[in-house]
Order: sequence, then C-alpha cells, then structure tokens
Amino acid sequence: SAQRPVLAALMSVFMFSLAGIPPFAGFFGKYYVFLAAVKADMTWLAIIGVLTSVVSVYYYLRLVMMMYFREGEATIEGRIPALAVAVVGLAAVLVIALGVYPSLILDLTKGFFKI
Repeated sequence: SAQRPVLAALMSVFMFSLAGIPPFAGFFGKYYVFLAAVKADMTWLAIIGVLTSVVSVYYYLRLVMMMYFREGEATIEGRIPALAVAVVGLAAVLVIALGVYPSLILDLTKGFFKI
C-alpha cells in the first residue's frame, strides 16, 4: 500500500465486496443467493453458504491486512498505465454503486428471475 496506495484502496474495495460486507455489491449478491436457497426450501444449503462465507471473510480481510500492515518484500518498478488505473477505479465505483443502489441492476434483470 505504501508503493501503490490507490491500487491498494481499490483492491480493498474488491476484497470487502467479495467478503460480502455492506455496502458493496457482493453483500447483495450473497444475500439474494441465500434468500433464493431459503425460499426453495434449501435452508441447509443457505447455512452452508453462510458458513463458507464466514470462512472466506478471514482470507479476504487477511489480504487487506497484509497490504496495509506489513512491509513490502520487494519494490515494484515501472509505471502502471493510467488507463488501467482508470478502468479498475471505474469497476470499484460500480461495485460501490451497485451495493448502495442494488435496484440499478435489479430493475434491469427483474424479468429473468423471481425473488
């Protein structure tokens, strides 16, 4: 994080989303998958999903902790193209936007599935 603070922050957004932490898109993704399992009378599957999600939180947050609280072992040389940083930044904004306003995507996909 000391060498590439912007990329470290963006990576943290993605890790929090994968962990299913609100207000990121991953939270609502997991929520709707588990809700569908419960409504389909597969509560056991939802419980397994929640338990594996809890385990995964440890590993995702461990990466974030390593980025911010450990010294880097190697220096990174070279520049990252501005376009690459912009694309990753846009993806992070979308992950946050879809977490805060899940209706943006839910309204578009309403006819494809039932909740």
